[in-house]
Amino acid sequence: MSTEKTDVLVIGTGFGGAIPAFHLAAGGAKVLMLERGPWLDTSDLSQDYQLGTYTRILDLVMGTGVEVIAGNCVGGSSVVYLAASMRAPTFVFERKANGVSQWPASVTRGSLDPWYDIVEENLPVAQQPWNEVSYSGGLWAGACARAGGTCNPVPVAVNLSQCGRCGWMATGCVYGAKRSMLTNYLPAAVSAGAEIRPLHEVQFIGPAASPGYRYAVNYLTINPDDYRAQTGGGVIEAKVVVCAAGALGTPVILKRSAQALGSIPNAVGRYFSPNGDHVSLALFNEDKVKELLGLERAPGVPYAAHSIGRSIGTTSFDQLDPSLPEGLRYALQQIYYPPIVNLMPEDGVEGDPVWFGADKKELSKKWPSWMSVLAMVEDENEGVFGTPPPTGNFTRLASAASLAQLTYKPSERTLAARADADVKVRSIVEQDGLGSFLEWKQTENSLSAHPLASCRMGDDPAISALDDHNELRGHPGLFVTDGSAVPTSLCVNPSITIAALAERAAPFIAQSAQAAGISVDYSEDRRPGSGQLHRPR
Repeated sequence: MSTEKTDVLVIGTGFGGAIPAFHLAAGGAKVLMLERGPWLDTSDLSQDYQLGTYTRILDLVMGTGVEVIAGNCVGGSSVVYLAASMRAPTFVFERKANGVSQWPASVTRGSLDPWYDIVEENLPVAQQPWNEVSYSGGLWAGACARAGGTCNPVPVAVNLSQCGRCGWMATGCVYGAKRSMLTNYLPAAVSAGAEIRPLHEVQFIGPAASPGYRYAVNYLTINPDDYRAQTGGGVIEAKVVVCAAGALGTPVILKRSAQALGSIPNAVGRYFSPNGDHVSLALFNEDKVKELLGLERAPGVPYAAHSIGRSIGTTSFDQLDPSLPEGLRYALQQIYYPPIVNLMPEDGVEGDPVWFGADKKELSKKWPSWMSVLAMVEDENEGVFGTPPPTGNFTRLASAASLAQLTYKPSERTLAARADADVKVRSIVEQDGLGSFLEWKQTENSLSAHPLASCRMGDDPAISALDDHNELRGHPGLFVTDGSAVPTSLCVNPSITIAALAERAAPFIAQSAQAAGISVDYSEDRRPGSGQLHRPR
């Protein structure tokens, strides 16, 4: 295998990788980024859910008790996320387990707010006005109000003037209106001299052999037509390594690296959280939608809100009350994700089968009146990774389907939190006969697009893999800045918190780089310019 050298090697190109890569490259370091997925411009994306197009940029990873949706391309999950951008509530940073704080004392909502500010400016984030909210978002807000609650438009990382509200955010925005890393941090990093190499999957990290270098990163190159096949490999030595392969990838890489690096913290690959994601479905009675809420598409035309407009419009924050007992605090969000909702809800009729068959076919005829509701509850970090597969972050079965060595068994307390959210959603949906509440029955697995906490930061070495600077304990110059560093579920969509923590980590990484002899500076005032990232042709 060939061996190369660089100042800083960044593993992954999503929020956690793109942000420190930009700051280090702009500060003068030689930065190389490795991404296991392909490199597509926004114009290369497609508005469909077909095999061979959508599956190029997304992974469905199945574990025991949990299934996770994650991005697999340059830009990572930022390319396929739905752009909801909300700061985590204050109480999230105060959560304890067995009397021990799960977050570092230095990371509070107040201390993170300046970093949230930076991210919101850099993406940037826009507050949706009511006239920009989707049909579904308006219906959810009306239902919450009818039930005596409140609901608000969600801030989104979207250029509202450029967005056509087409509803295809989950496949990547072909117009570049969604603020993924392809439109800000990555083009700025490349302009500053960073190099991105797609289809490079990191296998493990070991000690470097060359004087002055700390780590040797071993990778395989991936066949662009079959992600299960490798085309070669190599080794890159670096003085600083930033691991941002995602909450499913980072712990696997680090666990596989234990033999070469020596001991790694026991918390690596433990305490995984799906962000408490729990989805249910509402089937609305269009006559009642008109009668009770005054909503119809046109005179005599049902409102039929399912697929009209931006994917996330409104969220009820009523349950994010810090005075409520832990476990009963959650956000309830209207969300549009068609491949999931078409498959997974119960059929709504007593008796077996519950999620397929003739009754489900009849239910599916009413799909324009469906709405999926996402509850993000406080779970208890129950996920644990097992022995890594021989290669890769998981066992790839097909281009977009994989098996993870991850077991997630929700505790009674987590199950109670989900059940409470179901009761709340049912009370909203079924108020005065407005609609029917449906559970998701196709699988007992938790389903999440927000994996977190598998390599989390903290003050207590017994329960955290990273210190409060995002540095892996016992391994100077090796940092983790993706969702795996987030200690707990957040009760809101996590993207902007991951980004804020990566911004916060950037100056600490720069200090470590300086200590390793890299000529690099960090400036809090340095900002990425807007623009599109274009791959080399």
